[in-house]
This record gives sequence, C-alpha cells and structure tokens, in this order.
Amino acid sequence: MTQSIAMFRTEHDLIGELAVPIDAYYGIHALRAVENFQISGTTIGASSDLIMALAAIKEAAAEANAELGLLDEQRKLAIVTACREIREGALHDQFVIDPIQGGAGTSTNMNANEVIANRALEILGHAKGDYACLHPNEHVNCGQSTNDVYPTALKLASLTSIGRLLVAMNVLRLSFAAKAEEFADVLKMGRTQLQDAVPMTLGQEFGTYALMLAEDEARLREASALIQEINLGGTAIGTGITSHPQYAALIRERLSTIVDVKLITAPDLIEATQDCGAFVQLSGVLKRIAVKLSKVCNDLRLLSSGPRAGFNEINLPPRQAGSSIMPGKVNPVIPEVVNQIAFEVIGNDVTITMAAEGGQLQLNAFEPIIFYSLERSISHLTAGCLTLEKHCVRGITANRELLRAQVERSIGIVTALNPFIGYQHATDVAVEAHKTGQGVYEIVLARGLMTREHLDRVLSPELLTRPFDSLALLATPNSENQFLSVPAAGTA
Repeated sequence: MTQSIAMFRTEHDLIGELAVPIDAYYGIHALRAVENFQISGTTIGASSDLIMALAAIKEAAAEANAELGLLDEQRKLAIVTACREIREGALHDQFVIDPIQGGAGTSTNMNANEVIANRALEILGHAKGDYACLHPNEHVNCGQSTNDVYPTALKLASLTSIGRLLVAMNVLRLSFAAKAEEFADVLKMGRTQLQDAVPMTLGQEFGTYALMLAEDEARLREASALIQEINLGGTAIGTGITSHPQYAALIRERLSTIVDVKLITAPDLIEATQDCGAFVQLSGVLKRIAVKLSKVCNDLRLLSSGPRAGFNEINLPPRQAGSSIMPGKVNPVIPEVVNQIAFEVIGNDVTITMAAEGGQLQLNAFEPIIFYSLERSISHLTAGCLTLEKHCVRGITANRELLRAQVERSIGIVTALNPFIGYQHATDVAVEAHKTGQGVYEIVLARGLMTREHLDRVLSPELLTRPFDSLALLATPNSENQFLSVPAAGTA
C-alpha cells in the first residue's frame, strides 16, 4: 500500500483533489480533462505545431512579465528553459488531453501551464507539484487567459502547417508545369460536357492544372496574412483585465522574435477575442484548393480510363493490382485517394463554419473543433499533394498516336473552318460526317469548299490551338493565288 501511494502525488483544484502520477509533468487540470474528454482517440501532444506554439507563447509571456517587473529573474529563466526544451521536442507526450474538448481550450492551456511549471520546478531543484515555489496559474499563466493564449496558439500552429502545404503545392505545380512542357506538341480534342469540342494540346490541358495551383497558392498566402493578427493581451474578453498596460505590445514583440513571424496586435481586442472570421476564411481557401484538386483528379481518372473501352488518352503509372477478381485490372488509386481527401476537407469546412457561427457574445467556445478540423485539412492536403506528384503526375505518359487520330476523325475540328466556309457550310459538313463516318477533312475537299493547301494550313496545330486572324489567312495567296474553291459565307 505504501508503494502504491508513493507512485502518486495529490493535487487540489476547486472541484477537490486527485492522485496524479508522481512522474507526470501534467497536473490535476489535465487529468480531469483526460477523464472528461475521450473523444478522438488522440491527444494534443500529437500536434507538435500546437505544442510548440503554446511553448513559444509561454516563453514570450515570461520574458515580457519579467521585463515589466511581474516575474522574478529566477522563475523567468526556469520557465523559459522549460519552454525551449518543449519547442525542441521534449515532453510532448505529457500533453495528454483530447483535442476535442469543452471549455474553449482551457484544458489545453492548463495542460501547457502544468507541464511547463513542473519542468521549471525540476530545473529549480523542487519536486513536481510543489506549486508554492512556482505555480501554473500564478507564474506560467501570468498576464494571460485561455481566451487570448489558445486562439493565438492555433494561429501560430496553422501558420507553420500552412508553410508545409505551400511547399507541397509548389512541388505539385512544378510537376504539372513540367508535363505541360513535355506535352506541348501533343494535339488532342478538347471536350465540353463530355462531348467533342475543339482541338487543344495536352500541354495546354496540363498547364491549366499548374495555373490552378498557382492561383490557390496566392489565395492561401492571403489567408495566412489574416491569421497573423492576434489578440494576446486581451485576457478574458478583450478588455485586458489583470494584464499590464504595456504587456500586449511587449509580448507581441517577444513572440514575433521567437517564432520569426511578423505578428500584429488586433486593433480591437474585444472584437478579436470573439471573432473566428480568419479561421473561416482560411478554411474557405482550403476548401477551394480541395475542390480544384478533386476536379483535376476527376480529369486524370477520366483521361486515363480504359484502357480499351475508355478515353485512354494518358497513362497513369500503375501502383498496385486493382482487383481481387479481375486479372490485369489497374485502378487510378492515387487520384482516388486525393478525391477522398478533398471530400474530407469540404466536410471540415462545414464543421468550421458552424463552429464559428456558434460563438456567443464575447467568446467562441468551439475553437477546439475549429483547430482539429483545420489541422486535418491542412495536413491531409499536404500529404495529398505530395502523394499525387510522386506516385502519379511525374509518371504520366501520353498516347500520342491515339490523340492525333481522334483529332483527325473528330467532327469538332469543323469549328475552325467557320471563318472560311461559313457556319451553314460547316454545319452541313458536320452532319454528313456524323451520318457517314467520314472525316471532316475529306468532306470539305470533296465538296470543294477549300483547297488542300489552305485546309492543311487552317488545320495545323499552331492555328487549331490558339486565336488566329482569318482575314490575314484569306489574304495570303498560295502559288495559284487561290485558297478557297468557293466563296466563304458572307464574302463577295
């Protein structure tokens, strides 16, 4: 019995007392949260970005409070040392509570206060739990409230993870751009509503995917700028109660230096404490990225469909056997997994939207689920971009001969002849091609609507895939000074 008691220390709070494992750096507040919130099956310690953000804030607060004369040098040094150890990766396993929690993040903030306080006590030569010497609330949390610490930590953590997402998007964008260059000379039919439209190059098609990502990288940077505004110094509801008049500016300065990010103190801390608009904006951009990535993956799956009974325009690198019953089947598993990531991000956006809307009066109590959803969206999009690039895009090849043959037999190329033979002649050619199975090229020649030389010029890849001046072409003579066998519609 004595040995069992020695394995625990007793801590007290306003509810009563609990036995805390003697070696634990967390304390009674975190332990109660562990008992209350067993939701996701994970802990905040799994989010290293969040833990390092919390440690950075506590370090900045200790420095600011010491400069303001609110914290003695010895305690400051112990707290700062503990925070730096955590920022270097130590004690993350002591952040034990579920990320989905009630209390607007208070459990997370107290878990941080307790771990830092108990490590600082060790540094000072005291036992864990000897809070008379250094207290989680009195010293580590000095000048702070969960309501300004927690949202600031969420923003710092998000900024870090966004940086990784931007890198991953850039990798994918460059891969699409490389394919656009590789396929620049591959002529194919464009499609609208899955019907033959007009010719383009496969390079143009892949170039649009690169541009989509470039646009979303820019939108993501814009959203990042919004979450550099913080409400530290607002304490409970934004009025700054219990904090020093110079604290808000001083902690922002210290924290900006520690995390190497230019942070901005919100002009109205009461507004900033209750407003989750920046998170909604960020989530909206993540949804935009997800929607466009999913659309691209839909295209890749469609373009590679077949190989005999589908489009079969491109080949995705085979990654694994595709069926337990159909021999030889290979599925587009990489685009499929990215599609599923996109569906998750879109669902997370709904969660974030509802959580932001659910805030009441001076505080939003639902920031834990906002961050949990944001973190998964960002991390999964990051992994998705890198997976799509490594296991799919870089290995895509084109079925060049098939693509060229499709263009040559397509009815859609008749659109390019409108300026030369007129819409009605072009319609008649299209109808005959559809009925007889003949190519547009043969029908135009057979009807004497254009000379072969002029037809070859108009149907060249250079003119089929970009704007051209039809009047200039009409004015350019061949050796017989005659391009058109019959007058084009509307000409004399």
